[in-house]
Amino acid sequence: MSEIIYAVEKSLDVSEFIEVLKNSTLAERRPVDDEQRISSMCNNANLIVTARLDGKLIGVARSITDFVYCTYLSDLAVDIKYQKKGIGKKLIEETKKITPQANLILLSAPAAVDYYPKIGMSKHNHCYYLTDIKDLK
Repeated sequence: MSEIIYAVEKSLDVSEFIEVLKNSTLAERRPVDDEQRISSMCNNANLIVTARLDGKLIGVARSITDFVYCTYLSDLAVDIKYQKKGIGKKLIEETKKITPQANLILLSAPAAVDYYPKIGMSKHNHCYYLTDIKDLK
């Protein structure tokens, strides 16, 4: 039986990343039709942890971090065929091992709101976001 390999990768192949986003349902909230934007997302993340099975990307944790205070986990995607096997939790664990002093922060996809408390993450009620500068008053 094949083993899932978890590793830190310096970059992601754009087509592989798009495929795992689509296969995880995260594509509903990511610009998968804009390859240049996805490419920038891959190139500008400074911590990428992957899960591969026989070389195929089946999961990814893509983060932006300063490694000591804050790690923003911007994408946690696991191919739906491999969900509920602990892969997402392991990707978070591997990310946290690399940034042990940093708080790991993420915005949950609507379908995953109940997942994060189950694996031990705490909810924070003081998060804000801004999509368009025109919304600033």
